Amino acid sequence: MKDSHHKSLDDVHESVQIHQGKSKFKKALSFFGPAYLISVGYMDPGNWATDLAGGSAFGYSLLWVLLMSNVMALLLQSLCARLGIVRGKDLAQCNREIYPKRMNFLLYLLAEIAIAACDLAEILGMAIGLNLLFGIDILWGVLISFADTFLLLYLQRLGMRKLELFIVGLVSLIGMCFLLEMFFAKPHLDEVVTGFIPSLPNNAALYIAIGIIGATVMPHNLYLHSALVQTRKIERNPESIRKALKYNFFDSAIALNLAFFVNAAILILAAAVFHKNGMHDVAELQDAYHLLGVTLSTQWAPKLFAIALILAGQSSTITGTLAGQIVMEGYLRLRISPLLRRLLTRTLAIVPAVIVIVIFGDKEVGQMLIFSQVLLSMQLAFAVIPLIHFVSDKKKMGEFVISPLLKVVSWSIAVVIAILNFQLVLAEVTDWIQQVDNVLLQGLIVFAAVGLLLLLIMTVVYPWILQRKHTSLDVHNAFEELVFEEASSFKTVLLALDFSKSDEKVISQALRFNPIGCKLVLIHVVESASVKYTGGHSDDYEARKDLARVKQYADFLADRGYVVSFELGYNNRIKAIKGSCEKYDADLLVVGSHGHKGLKDIIFGETVNKLRHAVKIPVLIAQ
Repeated sequence: MKDSHHKSLDDVHESVQIHQGKSKFKKALSFFGPAYLISVGYMDPGNWATDLAGGSAFGYSLLWVLLMSNVMALLLQSLCARLGIVRGKDLAQCNREIYPKRMNFLLYLLAEIAIAACDLAEILGMAIGLNLLFGIDILWGVLISFADTFLLLYLQRLGMRKLELFIVGLVSLIGMCFLLEMFFAKPHLDEVVTGFIPSLPNNAALYIAIGIIGATVMPHNLYLHSALVQTRKIERNPESIRKALKYNFFDSAIALNLAFFVNAAILILAAAVFHKNGMHDVAELQDAYHLLGVTLSTQWAPKLFAIALILAGQSSTITGTLAGQIVMEGYLRLRISPLLRRLLTRTLAIVPAVIVIVIFGDKEVGQMLIFSQVLLSMQLAFAVIPLIHFVSDKKKMGEFVISPLLKVVSWSIAVVIAILNFQLVLAEVTDWIQQVDNVLLQGLIVFAAVGLLLLLIMTVVYPWILQRKHTSLDVHNAFEELVFEEASSFKTVLLALDFSKSDEKVISQALRFNPIGCKLVLIHVVESASVKYTGGHSDDYEARKDLARVKQYADFLADRGYVVSFELGYNNRIKAIKGSCEKYDADLLVVGSHGHKGLKDIIFGETVNKLRHAVKIPVLIAQ
């Protein structure tokens, strides 16, 4: 049975109804959407940097890497969809069940690093696009990217289908921009076809190829897809699950092929316009923008390039936040507000971007983009390997376990990714050690590299060791170990009143707990202007009126035989209510819901969640 208290993306879990009519097209359309949110991560600004670098330096010769990456992505995303649909859990939740606690924490940190690296690419891409199109300074463009925090919150409140529709619209606009770019560039198809023949000209091509893989198959997308497919409400029977798997595969195939078209178009554009004209080192988005207008003799080409860049950055920023929410809740069982999650993700990406721009200027932005994609590729194996383990588990997947052939193909992909990453890490570590003179720092670099290698080995072998032991790990303590105590009646119940309609619900809820045998304490917190000014007790007009009002409540209850006390608190609601709970040694706190959330919490303040953490007694929220 699924743990109802820990669902993936709980606020939209099974929120999309599946069409129940005879139309297969409408039923398929019900499933279409999650893969489009995934696809935007495959065409984010980080991809643009690696595609431009590959196309300008090596012409069409790395197109096969894009195609291979797209095939790998389609297989891995279909495995993610299978995991989420069949087991009803996302990849992070499954990791928490199998791997040891400390190892899970390391995997969580790596996932967060990957999300921050992805967000870094999106921030830089948007900043560059704003700079190219409107002349806004790169540093200001980076800081402006904070604004999309509120756009994401707004879209999430509209519902899953509207969020998906918004993303589909952005992806379509990006695709149209590059269709027009292809019309301007006029590449020769016979030359393009040669790029699908596998070849790696030199080590620099290998570095770019690994960056392309890291930019295409993104680790945070594996976590995200396994959760997004659970937004569809399906029957839990084999036939319904089988159809859901089929329709989600179609969804992934269409969306990822569109992403492949965008990536291929960027590389082809770079090859046809730059490489062919002897410009072999165009890896910077700014250079590409300026050179497009010169080489194609039209100002529409660079403008479309910049517009698509902004759209790509804005659309892909949504997936990073959702993935961060899934990773944090799945690994740590820690659920924080979407706003705080978004601000945290943005901060982790913006701080290094601002530091580099302030110290080195705009010239290092392109290198940061490429490095972010290589960093993503290094994290990929730590998400792919557990995924393959989970969908290969016959006990958990039942009849939906992947076939032996699919296992071989999946593990082959994992081996290719691991080997490429090992070569990359070895080259980078060697380079870093040569550049650093400090022996201690050299030792730390080697230690970190060896630690990552050992963690990767443990990720592979631990589930097999667990199977051989014929044991299973549970995320909960054994039921037999739990100790339950008989409930006793409350001695003192504290009621927080705000003189609104919710007071009726607060008092009604409190009266359900046999208050004849206990003491009721009423408190209202005064927040008048004079109280705010003095920071404490006040005897102003509002305070006197509030005291009279709370006394009316007390008299009403006392007339009906209840033992009642009352008092006023001042200025800070949390501190005042907490202080009264301690003063009267209350057993239960009853508060009313303030009736607003999201942005209004920031404007008007938010009490209930903060109170739950401030007091050490049960809190009953009267809705």
